[in-house]
Amino acid sequence: MNELLGRVFSFEKTVFPGSSDLYGKLATHGQFPKALMISCADSRVVPEHIMQAQPGDLFVCRNAGNIVPPFATQNGGVSSTVEYAVMALGVRDIIVCGHSGCGAMKAVADPTGLETMPNVAAWLRHSTAAQTVVNSVHGHLEGDERVRAISLENIVAQLAHLRTHPSVATAMARGEMTLHGWFVDIHAGQILGLDGETGRFVTLRDNQPLPVAVPPQVRRAAHFPQAEAAE
Repeated sequence: MNELLGRVFSFEKTVFPGSSDLYGKLATHGQFPKALMISCADSRVVPEHIMQAQPGDLFVCRNAGNIVPPFATQNGGVSSTVEYAVMALGVRDIIVCGHSGCGAMKAVADPTGLETMPNVAAWLRHSTAAQTVVNSVHGHLEGDERVRAISLENIVAQLAHLRTHPSVATAMARGEMTLHGWFVDIHAGQILGLDGETGRFVTLRDNQPLPVAVPPQVRRAAHFPQAEAAE
C-alpha cells in the first residue's frame, strides 16, 4: 500500500511537468470529454489505459458490473453521471464496457454468498435480464463460458437501460447520440464491440470499421401526415 500511495509524489515530480500545458488549459477552459465510458470497477480494467486517453478526453463512471439502472425518479450516481455528461458536457458517444472474468457477473451466474452482501445482491438485480437470456437461450453453457455469455448479454441489457434515460433518449431522437457496447478480454488483450446490425460482438481492428451498437439516427416516430378532413 505504501508503494501505491508513494506514486502520488512521482506524479507531481515526473508526470505533471511533462503535461503542465495540458493541465493548465483544462484548469482554465474546463473539460470537453469526447465520450462517457461506463465500465466495471474491476482493478484490472482501466478505461483511460485501454483507450490511451489523455486528461480531459474521457468521462468515466465505474461500478460493479458496469451497470446502468433504468431511469427512475430516485436519484443515483450512475443516472446523475449520465445526465451530466450528456446535458452539461455535450457528450455524444457513450460506451458500456464489460470484461472477462468479471466477479459481478460470476455472482449473477451463481449468487451463493450474496446473503451477506444485501447491497451487492440488490445492485446485481439490474443484470437479471442477462442471466435470464443466457439461461433460456444458451442453457447448455457452463462454467467460464456461461459467465462470459452473461457478461456479454449484460452489456446488451445495460445499453437498453441507458436508452430509458431522458437525456439519452432525447439525444438519440435528435440523431446526436451513438451507443457502444465493448467487452475487454483481459487474457487476450483484445476489445470486442457490439455490432448492432448483426447482434454479435466482433474484435475491434484498426483496418475495419468500428462496430456500433446503436448508430445516430433521427427518430421520426412523431412525424406523421395530417389526417384528411372528413368530407
